[in-house]
Amino acid sequence: MAENKEKARERVREIASEHYRRGDVTGWFEALYAEADGDNSIIPWADLEPNRFFKSWAESTGLKGEGRTALVVGCGLGDDAKYLHDLGFKVTAFDISPTAIEWAKRLYGEDDIRFEARDLFHPPQSWNFTQTGEAKTGGFDFVLEIYTIQPLPIDMREQVVDAIGDFVAEGGTLVVVTRGRGDDEEPDELPWPMSRRDLSRFESCGLSQTHFVVMPADEEGEPPRFVVEYTRR
Repeated sequence: MAENKEKARERVREIASEHYRRGDVTGWFEALYAEADGDNSIIPWADLEPNRFFKSWAESTGLKGEGRTALVVGCGLGDDAKYLHDLGFKVTAFDISPTAIEWAKRLYGEDDIRFEARDLFHPPQSWNFTQTGEAKTGGFDFVLEIYTIQPLPIDMREQVVDAIGDFVAEGGTLVVVTRGRGDDEEPDELPWPMSRRDLSRFESCGLSQTHFVVMPADEEGEPPRFVVEYTRR
């Protein structure tokens, strides 16, 4: 199993590198899902179950939706969106890959989840928190980001963080799950783990860190996972 997953990761790096050389830093997601052609074993992160680190955090905190709105960033095949739906959230989930979105709809189309093919940097206006004078509108009560920042070029990291932070409504919550690294460690290959310094950028978006949990990886040689919660007060 571990060997197959490593082969899948290597193929991801090959496809990503090909697109990077052409100056297309996001097109490789669609290329990967299209190449998989319905075989989720080709997608390293597609386990057809919610991310175990997020699930562990959710269970430990007693997370419940209670009809609140939630947005899943880079939802892939929709497993985490389904998990939030089952917890009682009203879920919207998006991915830049149309193939991934159609796949997610086939898996979870009977559930009341809005799956949309969207670009992180060009969302509907209503998805973003805005404040004009005393009026505060838009955004989601709960935003979930798992492993979608890491595969994008490091020089885009602040831009990506800012775009995700903008999705959090007033009084809302953001949870980020990422491979972690020390502030002085240099990442050497895709996916590039995030440091605490990288994550601190979310606080520039008007968010406050409320929880920071370090969880051991479930594979030998893999970095620990950071599960971080932010709120917009």
